[in-house]
Amino acid sequence: MAVAFLLAHFDDEYCALPLILQARAAGEACWFLYVADYRDGRTAARRRAETQAFLASLGFAPGRTIHVGAGSGVLDGEVVKGLDIALAKLRKALSQLPPITRFVTPAWEGGHPDHDGCAALAVRLAAERGGVPVQQFGLYNGRWPLGPLYRACAPIPENGPEVRVGLSLDQWLAWIAAVRFFPSQTWNWLGLWPAMFLTFLVRGGFAAQTLSAERIGERPHAGRLHYEGMFRTPYESVRAAIDTALAAPAPQRPGRARTRKKPTVISA
Repeated sequence: MAVAFLLAHFDDEYCALPLILQARAAGEACWFLYVADYRDGRTAARRRAETQAFLASLGFAPGRTIHVGAGSGVLDGEVVKGLDIALAKLRKALSQLPPITRFVTPAWEGGHPDHDGCAALAVRLAAERGGVPVQQFGLYNGRWPLGPLYRACAPIPENGPEVRVGLSLDQWLAWIAAVRFFPSQTWNWLGLWPAMFLTFLVRGGFAAQTLSAERIGERPHAGRLHYEGMFRTPYESVRAAIDTALAAPAPQRPGRARTRKKPTVISA
């Protein structure tokens, strides 16, 4: 059993810690694939080192961290503009790993276009592997307006039933303290980190959801999405980029007869 955590940025895995611990306890091999490239190589190296230190504290070797986006030009903040490139690089990276039986990815929630792009990529790659399951975890969204603030790690109802993942008190305390592994992102965590744990306190813990191909074809939620307000990125541009990338047929696998198949198109 092997799990691929398909993530946009170094440090996204922090918000998926309960799922990482759950997979580790079940004896599943975990791989962490990061899609976004960075404009500055020093930034990329520093952020990757922070992620590797965090994962090392959980018992994962540096080789489990794969920067798929390195040198790809699929830049942080612009992942949806290069989904076709990211998809090709992910296929190549996955071909060198044990068979993946589950994907874990940021939620389809309208919080950050890079995260929604990864959700779409995970669904496509899961389909290419016979429909292996995809789990999604929340990062942040604007589903419940709070003025300039956002909801952190709160699953949205549009994504379906929630599956709770329990943690011991020691695990909760370790998770709270583990933010120290990401000093380069201190400014971002000043807002996100308190909101995360306030959400968990109010909602009674962490929960994940299943992500389906059908869901990727829908607007994350009604009203203005977080990235439409924060990043001035309209949903329509994200929708068009995803539809274009996912419309392309999957490459033929070596040794298989060529058959004409109508490409799958996910549309709104």
